Amino acid sequence: MIEPEIIKGHVTQLSAELRRGLIVLVVMSQLETREYGYSLLRKLEEKGFELTQDTLYPLLRRLETQGYLQSDWIIEDARPRRYYQLNELGTAVSHALRTDWQQQLNVIKEIIK
Repeated sequence: MIEPEIIKGHVTQLSAELRRGLIVLVVMSQLETREYGYSLLRKLEEKGFELTQDTLYPLLRRLETQGYLQSDWIIEDARPRRYYQLNELGTAVSHALRTDWQQQLNVIKEIIK
């Protein structure tokens, strides 16, 4: 019989791989309204999707470089914050990704039931 700890280790590793593939979809889905990095991290955490700053900020920069986001520096409470929001292309791509994800999810549910 395989020890539960061994199984747990494998599941943790494989679950992390699944999450990595969904991070772009998850982050883009939250940027239809303007958010700064820390508020986005807290928002995702409240919804049960934890992400580190080391993962989020490079992703935001990459999405902006790829032309999906716009960003603006805004000073609030004497602190500058960089706010991100999907632009027109980003919104269209985000909606298309959601549709694709739903289709894939339906197929996967059918396969694994």
